[in-house]
Amino acid sequence: MRRIPAVLAVLGLSALTLVGCASAPAAASCERAAQPDAVLDTVEVSGDVGSPAVQLSAPVYVDRTVGRDVTEGDGLAITSDAQDAMFSISIVDGASGATILTSGTQVTPVSNWRTDFNGIAELLMCAREGSRVVGAIPASDMSEAAAAQWSLGTDDAIVVAIDVQKVFLAAANGAPQYNDRGGMPQVVLAPNGRPGLIIPDVAPPTETAIEVLKKGDGAVVTDADSIRVHYTGVTWADQTVFDSTWENGESVAVTFAGVVPGFADALEGQTVGSQILVVIPPDQGYGDEGSGTIPGDATLVFVIDILGIDPPATQ
Repeated sequence: MRRIPAVLAVLGLSALTLVGCASAPAAASCERAAQPDAVLDTVEVSGDVGSPAVQLSAPVYVDRTVGRDVTEGDGLAITSDAQDAMFSISIVDGASGATILTSGTQVTPVSNWRTDFNGIAELLMCAREGSRVVGAIPASDMSEAAAAQWSLGTDDAIVVAIDVQKVFLAAANGAPQYNDRGGMPQVVLAPNGRPGLIIPDVAPPTETAIEVLKKGDGAVVTDADSIRVHYTGVTWADQTVFDSTWENGESVAVTFAGVVPGFADALEGQTVGSQILVVIPPDQGYGDEGSGTIPGDATLVFVIDILGIDPPATQ
């Protein structure tokens, strides 16, 4: 895994703010208004939650993506391409009404849909967890490869029904907390919430040291959960990043049993929306043997953003 300087793990120091002085900007607010388009009046969506079905009473052709909420959920809204979401989708050919695809999705950032299915990403924006969305997407709002896979001509369209089943935070959004422990690393944030670390020129703590930088108001995570997180990990001695979900481009799901003891200790009793700083001595990390690029006897530093809890079906 590529090693990058800890402080440069964020994009430019000029864009950073200090934790405790300011938090990352809130996501843009969304007004989820129905787009007036009579073509959607010809679309009927039925089926249980998680299994949407689409029927057309007339062919559907559009030159832009249009959509509306059949049911509006009351959960977290998708306000950023960086957010992870999980949904069920049914897709039919707009001309014939024939089913093209019926599927559930795994947890994935909305940005992953942009390249091939920009129209789907657009329909997801501002949708809330628990919503059922119906929309029509022209071939021009998807990649040529995607349109060709479904044998769509340039004037064709698809009709989709989406059940938004789970939405995750893009970054920790909890209330900043006051910490005054001496000798701890300093955390700096980019505008999107991505952290960088500045390691002090002192000896590291000899026991696991945990600070709550932001306190979320979501559910308490437990050892039975699959916990969706972003994290950045740095070795204290050489101050380089050895692993970062931000750098890798996607969050991950972790369990207490699947991480080193110090990382699990940092998660215990914490809430969704929280950001945690933890310093882990070697005996609570990878010991004297190390792991991969992490040398033996390394003290580890992690900044962990708790984004949510994966639904049981994805764990």
